[in-house]
Amino acid sequence: MAEEPAKTYRKIIHIDMDAFYASVEQRDFPEYRGKALVVGGLPEGRGGVVATASYEARKFGVRSAMPSKQALKLCPHAIFVRPRFAAYKEVSQKIREIFSRYTDLIEPLSLDEAYLDVTVDKLNIGSAIEVAEQIKQAIKDELQLTASAGVSVNKFVAKIASDVKKPDGLTFIGPSSIEKFIENLPVDKFYGVGRVTADKMKKQGLFTGADLKTLSREEIVKRFGKAGGFYYNIVRGIDDRPVQPHRETKSIGAEDTFAFDLTTAEEMYAELDKIAKTVHERLKRYQLKGRTVTVKIKYNDFKQITRSQSFPDGGDDIDFIAGTAKRLLDTTDTENLRVRLLGITLSNFYPPEIRTKTSSEQLDLFDQAT
Repeated sequence: MAEEPAKTYRKIIHIDMDAFYASVEQRDFPEYRGKALVVGGLPEGRGGVVATASYEARKFGVRSAMPSKQALKLCPHAIFVRPRFAAYKEVSQKIREIFSRYTDLIEPLSLDEAYLDVTVDKLNIGSAIEVAEQIKQAIKDELQLTASAGVSVNKFVAKIASDVKKPDGLTFIGPSSIEKFIENLPVDKFYGVGRVTADKMKKQGLFTGADLKTLSREEIVKRFGKAGGFYYNIVRGIDDRPVQPHRETKSIGAEDTFAFDLTTAEEMYAELDKIAKTVHERLKRYQLKGRTVTVKIKYNDFKQITRSQSFPDGGDDIDFIAGTAKRLLDTTDTENLRVRLLGITLSNFYPPEIRTKTSSEQLDLFDQAT
C-alpha cells in the first residue's frame, strides 16, 4: 500500500516588540532607563489614556488603554510622557527592513507587531526558529530594542505564542503540540476574544479551550454568532488565514480627546480645524480622496454619536474636510451638552483604483490626533 504524502505546514512567525513606545523612549533618553515610564495621555485635567508602559510600571499594574489617572494612582512615581509617533514610525520602518531580509510575506498589525510567512525564506535558512532568532538578534544589535517571537504553523497560535515568554522571548508551538496548548489556554488569552465575550463564556462555564472544544459547531455558533465558527476551528488548531502583505485602506481619520470639556460651538470649530488638518495630511500621504465624511462626537457622559455625509466626487482639501465636519456638527445638539472628544473620518475613496496600499503603510491604533 502506498504511503500517504507527509502533510506540509506553513512556517509563521509573529514578532511583537516589547513595550515598544516606552522602550524607544528609554533607549533615546537615558534618564528614563530603569524607571516606571508611561507613554500616552498625561494625567492632568481630565486625563488621557495609556498607550504603553515600561515593564517597571507594569509591575504596579499599569496597562495599555488604562486611564492615565488610574495609572498614576497605581504607580505614583511614574514618569508620564507624550507619544512621539514620528520616532516610533522611523524605528518601525527599520524593523520592517530587517524583516524583509528574510521574506516579502509580511503583514504588519501595527507599528510594533507583524506576521511573517517564512515557509520559504530568502536566505534558505529553512528553520523558522532560526529565522526568528536572527531577527530578534538583529533588532537588538541594530536598534538596541528587544522583541518577542512566536513560531508555529498558523497565525493564531504564533500570535499567542509570542506572548508566552515576554519580554525578549521566543516560543515554538509545533503541530503535535497545538491542540494541547490551546486546550489549556484560558479563554481570555484567546486572540480575538475580548473582555465582554470572555466574561460571557465564563458565565456559561467555559474557562479554557478544552471547555470550548466540548461544544458542537452548531452550539458554539448559536451561543456566539458568526465568531463561533472561528472559535470552533481555533480550539482545534485550525487557522488557514494566509499572511497578507497587502491590505485595502477603507478609511482614514483622526480624533482628539480633550483635557477639558468643550462647551461652545467656537471651541468645537477650532478643534475640528486642527483635526481636519491632520486628516488632510494623511490623505495627501496616501494620495486618497474621500467621498464620505463622518464626524464622531463623544459627550462627557460618554454617549457617542456619529454623523455622515457623502458626495459624488472625492475631496481631500482642508476647507472641504473642516467645512463638512462643521456642518455635520451643527446638525447635533451641542448647546446644552459638553463634548469630550471629536473625530473626523473620510471613507468611500475615489477613484477606487488607488485604494490599495502596502501593509507596511498601515495606520496603527494610536496614529491619531492626541
